[in-house]
Parts: sequence; C-alpha cells; structure tokens
Amino acid sequence: MSRSDRDALLIVTPHPSGQLPADILRQMLGDDVFDTPKREAFLRRIFLDGDAYTDLLYSLPGARHVQAPWSRFAVDLNRERGDRVDNGVIKDTDFDRQPLYPPHTRLLDDEREARLRHIWDPFDAAVGAELSGARLMIVGHSMASHGPRLGQDTGTPRPAICLMPGTPDAPTFPHQQWHALQGAAEDAFGDVIAASPFERVTIGEPWSTDTLSLTHSRRSGVPAFGIEFNVGLHLRDGQPRDDVMRQMNAAFARFADAALELVN
Repeated sequence: MSRSDRDALLIVTPHPSGQLPADILRQMLGDDVFDTPKREAFLRRIFLDGDAYTDLLYSLPGARHVQAPWSRFAVDLNRERGDRVDNGVIKDTDFDRQPLYPPHTRLLDDEREARLRHIWDPFDAAVGAELSGARLMIVGHSMASHGPRLGQDTGTPRPAICLMPGTPDAPTFPHQQWHALQGAAEDAFGDVIAASPFERVTIGEPWSTDTLSLTHSRRSGVPAFGIEFNVGLHLRDGQPRDDVMRQMNAAFARFADAALELVN
C-alpha cells in the first residue's frame, strides 16, 4: 500500500505522554515540584503508568495522526467527558492506587471543568477534524502484563495483543470482518509473539471497546477499533527494547495496511 493510500487512515494515541502542565504538576507535588530528583522520579512514574512509547510503536508514514501532548493523569482522553468514576476522565490515583495528590486534596468543579476545556475538548475536536475523509481509525494503546489494582481484571495475565472492535451488538468495526482482522494481526505480529512469553491475539479480552473508537465511530460513521500491546513485549524493567520496538512498528505497518483493506 502506498503512502497516499494511508491518508485514509487515522491513528490516535491518547496516552503516550509523561508530561503534565506546570499547574497540574504543582497541584500533585506541592513544593516538591522544585526538587529535581523528586520531580523527575514522579514524571517517570507517570510516564511508565501511561502507554509509554506508543507514539513510536504506532507511528506510520503517510497516515494521519492525533497524539496527546499531556499525560492521561492530567485528563484521560479515552474517557467520556463526564466520567467521574475512580478510573474516569480525571483520576485521583495511578493504576496501583497510589495517590497522585497530597492528602485531602479535592479538585473543585471549576478546576475540573478548566482541565477538560483546555485538554479534553481540543483533543476531541482534533480527532473529529482528522476523521473528515478518513476510512478507518485505529486507536493505539498498551496494557500492563497483568491486570493492575485499579481495573476490572486485577492480577489476571493478559494476552500479547488485544483488539477492541466493539461488541456484536454494537460493533465499531464491521463484525463480519473481525475474524479477518484477528488473522491479520496474528500474521503481522507472529514473529514478535513467538519470541515473547506472551500468547494470543484476542478480540475483546480484556476489553471489547475503547471509548474513543465508540464515540467517534458513532459520531462520524467511520469504522474504528482499539489495539492494546502488552508492555512486556517492548519494555524490560521499564526500559525500551529497541530491536523489538522496531520489529513491532514494522509489524504494525503491515497490520494497519491490511486493516485498511478490510474496509475498502
């Protein structure tokens, strides 16, 4: 597939960043914001608890991209704007349930609204704008090797790759093409998976749908699906495995081209 053909594909990465706006970072760290070792350690923790390096893993020449500039712990862009549960759009803890703010901190409603207005709303608008003329959206994520404390599958081992095309009753990607989509992923990533301790490309395990795919496919009519890479494929003790990341990115290019063919 040529680069010009890929212009019909939008790739969204909502969680690669480990950066926080200075005002939010100061809310989280207080005076420690001026302690360089503590600040850098906190930002490293935030980065690794996000979807580290997914901006690189899902980069594809010729495709359209929308990449989040701020950490999911400022605002989680893969959540509905009004989602106020503990793992919602603005979180109080990380995924190990470690607090992000000093004790007794409570964000006021106007502070929450300001964050959403400055971060969530522009990202939502950017995705909508890039979908004009697109034929497919892929939302790129990564997932912990086992379900974290904050989540629906705590302690459960996870597959190598999870595809999230919706549910049979509410597909975001054509249901009749799910088997072909899974097969394309198995073919493209087969060597990566075979060289890892992880198994299987799943559909809907542990998640069937990501919020961005559901929201924007309904709004625009453009087919969409999310994909999760197990972080154990490309990270070791928090450090990127460069050779594996190159291999995964090349495999993603083959998979993305095949997925785009399925909606032609």
